[in-house]
Amino acid sequence: MAIKTDAEVIIGGKVFTISGTESEEYLQKVASYINGKFNEYAQVDAFRRANAENQNVLMQLNIADDYFKAMNRLKSMEEDLASKEKELYDLKHDLVNSQMKLENMEKSNKILKDEASEKDKKIVRLETELKSLKKS
Repeated sequence: MAIKTDAEVIIGGKVFTISGTESEEYLQKVASYINGKFNEYAQVDAFRRANAENQNVLMQLNIADDYFKAMNRLKSMEEDLASKEKELYDLKHDLVNSQMKLENMEKSNKILKDEASEKDKKIVRLETELKSLKKS
């Protein structure tokens, strides 16, 4: 079972004790995010003129909006990752095929060189035989 953490945080100028299974640092970070949102919207006249209930709803809507945008970015990044993994797999497959072709070509090249060497030896032997026949 996860260990419960309590942390005193300040949100909107008020002290709250919040609990969770995350670290105190994380809980402070969450509170800081909420304060940042509150400060951001406190600069907007329409927000300041709204009653507390409407302000809370606007804050909740904006935080939900941030959440859904983050989820969409995550989904997009996951799709990009999957695409890049497939591309990497295809490139590795192409590399293996190219390496196999190279090995086969190197083997063929060696066979052709060996055949050429044998033919060169045969030419030298035949030339030698021809010279000796001309002398006789």
